[in-house]
Amino acid sequence: MKEYKYKINGNLYKVTVGNIEDNIADVEVNGTHYKVEMEKAPQPKPVVVKPVVRQPATTPAPQATQVNKPAAAPSKSGVKSPLPGVILEIKVNVGDAVKKGQTVVILEAMKMENSINADKDGKVTAINVKPGDSVLEGTDLVIIE
Repeated sequence: MKEYKYKINGNLYKVTVGNIEDNIADVEVNGTHYKVEMEKAPQPKPVVVKPVVRQPATTPAPQATQVNKPAAAPSKSGVKSPLPGVILEIKVNVGDAVKKGQTVVILEAMKMENSINADKDGKVTAINVKPGDSVLEGTDLVIIE
């Protein structure tokens, strides 16, 4: 049983939804009982999948050539804000070595303190925020190399 309160054109309505059997719901609005018939969901239409027949290739496949790539530079990655909020505290400094899972920033979001952790081992090369900054979801807070 679920209860809801609605205000429609300035009038307050207390709505209680009771048992639902098939497509009939027992509903009480401001103390008056109703049987409400709900629209049935449309039945999905079956999808026919036609098999794909491939013809054999008439030209030989080209030989794969090996390409030598230069050694990858150390990867930099930013520890991103998982949700919008306000920076309360920064737990690391530029040059600090951090381990994966170590708390680097404390973010206040939805009246709760959230520990934001390093996503990999590495060295802090930049801190892009300061305490009191408001940040959006996806903002790079700390750069780890």
